[in-house]
Amino acid sequence: MASIRSRLCGALAAAVAGLALLAPMNAGAEIDPKSITVIPFDKLVFPGDPTKPQVATVFGDSTKPGLYGIVIKWPPHQTSRPHSHPNDRYVTVLSGTWWINTGSKYDADTMVPMKPGAFVVHHAGEIHYDATKDDPAMIYIVGMGPAPTIPREDPSTAPKK
Repeated sequence: MASIRSRLCGALAAAVAGLALLAPMNAGAEIDPKSITVIPFDKLVFPGDPTKPQVATVFGDSTKPGLYGIVIKWPPHQTSRPHSHPNDRYVTVLSGTWWINTGSKYDADTMVPMKPGAFVVHHAGEIHYDATKDDPAMIYIVGMGPAPTIPREDPSTAPKK
């Protein structure tokens, strides 16, 4: 397990360093693509409904075994219900305020704000939920796939159907 965490931490360190991608690149600089891959933020593809969280894959595939990196754009007033993932996930808040909490009983009033630069680890199998409130947020996640979302909500707080 330590080697997986070491690889993930290394990947996350590279990703945090990659936050510089959000800044304009020097127009005169030439980067050798054999040495470094640069993905300008405006080249990321965020498919789906922009009124719902959208996921852009930076590398890998979160549905398959192996290391992956994704960026999630959360529009305002979105939430996930209590859930878990089978592997650790390493999250960095890129912009906005991303709200988080733990446990199977959903409670929007007790969520904790994470500001840009915050680093969060979703530990394997542990229950959590997240949201945005009045402002959008953007997060970067590195983890090992496959990374399904496993619903884990206490029925007493689940939305009525």
